[in-house]
Amino acid sequence: MVWALCTSGQAITKAGVNANSTITASGQALSNWSDETESAICSVANKNVVSNFSGLTANGKEIMAQLASDIIGQQIINYDMSGYTSRHEATMMLNVLENRISKNKAIIKESDNKAYLGLT
Repeated sequence: MVWALCTSGQAITKAGVNANSTITASGQALSNWSDETESAICSVANKNVVSNFSGLTANGKEIMAQLASDIIGQQIINYDMSGYTSRHEATMMLNVLENRISKNKAIIKESDNKAYLGLT
């Protein structure tokens, strides 16, 4: 399940330019976070969206990509906040990502959206 829902570049971009360069270059850590995130998203969707990715609608794919990259972006920021100009900057970035994560999880869980996203 490596990088089925988003790319590492998408996730790294979400962490911003001040993200720790050691972790953003660590393929293994990023891959592990990707696997964990994809499993969590499958649980939220109550469907294996990784193996059924081709069955998602274009909008469904974009929402899954945004959700996955936001979650992994949070992990990157949380790994080491010392590179950010302040702890407040890192916290604000985490809050923005968390807001989108919450909204996208709600969209995925809403039964009226299942067909629209290709989750039926």
